[in-house]
Amino acid sequence: MQVMYKMNDEQLINLFKKGHSSALEELVYRHKDKLFTSIVLLVKDTFLAEDIFQDTFIKIIDTIRADRYTEKGKFLPWAMRIAHNLCVDHFRKIKRTPIIKTGDDKDIFNVLNFSEPSAEEKMMTRQSHDSVRRMLDMLPGEQREVIILRHYAELSFKEIADLTNVSINTALGRMRYGLINLRKMMTEKQICL
Repeated sequence: MQVMYKMNDEQLINLFKKGHSSALEELVYRHKDKLFTSIVLLVKDTFLAEDIFQDTFIKIIDTIRADRYTEKGKFLPWAMRIAHNLCVDHFRKIKRTPIIKTGDDKDIFNVLNFSEPSAEEKMMTRQSHDSVRRMLDMLPGEQREVIILRHYAELSFKEIADLTNVSINTALGRMRYGLINLRKMMTEKQICL
């Protein structure tokens, strides 16, 4: 059998359907950072994000086992859509819109893997990430969401449009205005990243 890390997502799904649970482990390992980071940036609560992340994979497993998976070759966008819908469902359930709050104690950028930076580099990186997060928090929700999905989840604009139920032009426009607003904030506050 081919080594699993060399297999594409579709091959892993087919292997999982045949009863190889290690294929699912490889899928989770392969996509966990993008999925989890996107969820955390949307809900701004690490514990809630962990729950939604787990619920996402429960839905994925149930769908694959029921032989209803039809997204051939598009596993990550499909998984992102499930995670996004679960985030939306959560906020609907508690009757409020997803608002990213500033000044939380959790730093999503700790998830990223940096190679042994100096203390000064760590401090500068943390300050830059804090600045970016604060500026993202000040954007309108639609603009913030598109920037997060594009830059952190690395989705295409077509995938973002499908996920958020808007046209590609609307997604592009939200991205454009979001970046314009971020540049304005950087100029006004004289922030240099």
